[in-house]
Amino acid sequence: MTAEELTEIQERADAATPGPWYVRHLDDTHAMNLVAVSTSPDTGLGERHPGFDHQAMVAATLVQEPRYVDVSDELWDENAHFIAHAREDVPRLLAEIHRLRRLLQAHGAPTQ
Repeated sequence: MTAEELTEIQERADAATPGPWYVRHLDDTHAMNLVAVSTSPDTGLGERHPGFDHQAMVAATLVQEPRYVDVSDELWDENAHFIAHAREDVPRLLAEIHRLRRLLQAHGAPTQ
């Protein structure tokens, strides 16, 4: 991976909504079993609209009614957890790559 590619990934991460992000399980007569990624934690109450802050929603992995978001492999929760954790995982992975490259450089090893 080139330094330019790492910079592009870092720029995308820096431009995204700040974290942390959380998986939310919501419900209402329109979205029905909404699985979302949010900037606020899940309360466990399965709130219905307008009982949750729509402005805290980053992404949805399931909106069943109407079928707006409903991936065929039914991995809604898994996808939501992946997206939510990516907000913190990607910057941590980038920091680790930079740390390891600095170590390699300090020991005279070539880096890209």
